Amino acid sequence: MENEPKLVTGAMVTFSIAVVALVLIPYFQIRDVPAPEGLKPYTSAELRGREVYIANGCVYCHTQQPRDSSFGPDAKRGWGRAAVAGDYVYDRPHLLGSMRTGPDLFNIGVRQPSADWQLGHLFQPRGYVKESTMPSFPFLFDVKDKADKDEVVVHLPPDVQPQGKVVVAKPEVLDLVKYLQSLKRNYPVLPPEPK
Repeated sequence: MENEPKLVTGAMVTFSIAVVALVLIPYFQIRDVPAPEGLKPYTSAELRGREVYIANGCVYCHTQQPRDSSFGPDAKRGWGRAAVAGDYVYDRPHLLGSMRTGPDLFNIGVRQPSADWQLGHLFQPRGYVKESTMPSFPFLFDVKDKADKDEVVVHLPPDVQPQGKVVVAKPEVLDLVKYLQSLKRNYPVLPPEPK
């Protein structure tokens, strides 16, 4: 076949253009983006919590990338300002997400700063948001007759509280809550300086 070299050459040219346009140009545009002034690196507890977030598949239902108002009503939903590249300087891997079965968590540390609320919601989401489709994570908690003095007891609504028992948070859920509380992207974002 005389067209095989043309086909292979055309495929390689198309692939090369795609790599340049979709990988190299964006990389060179944002590779040196500094962290915004208000963004802090994660603590060791927050990094452990981030691993729990990844391990339990939270990223499958929650995004961490509010869109600009020209693309969607994220700001009207109270999810915070639109994300910018600098917001993700300390994120490896990036947990942008691809679906929104649940709300965007980019700014959940501002919207729901209470550790009690976060713990209770992870134990039984429908006890806090009736229409929630989020699964509960009971394996991150212990249900006991009595808590030890150094354990964190989860304060639940009466209709969720197990009768005659206390719910105690395990260390991994405490780290997860610290990670969620660290998602505070409420610092000002300045436009890039002209070059």
